[in-house]
Amino acid sequence: MSRAKRYSLRKEPAALKCIFSPEVQAKLGQMARDAGRQLTEVIEDAVVGLYDELAYTREMLDRRYDEMESGKAQGIDGEEAYRRLMTKTQARRQRRPA
Repeated sequence: MSRAKRYSLRKEPAALKCIFSPEVQAKLGQMARDAGRQLTEVIEDAVVGLYDELAYTREMLDRRYDEMESGKAQGIDGEEAYRRLMTKTQARRQRRPA
């Protein structure tokens, strides 16, 4: 079979088969039942959502990198970033009702 024939475009894409562990299958099945939806719809929505999140993250990282390169934003030392994070974490823990 020629390469052109093997890789020709189809009107509809071929189905993609995924193999999940029994635990993941059970969770997906339960999600589909709870939502009253088909399992394939739940999986498709999850994949699309993941793709959208990754695309958003990539765009944000590219934007932040460009801001740092142009001098609009300044980076901070790793230890300083950690110190700030721990300060915010402690403040949030103290605000939580017991």
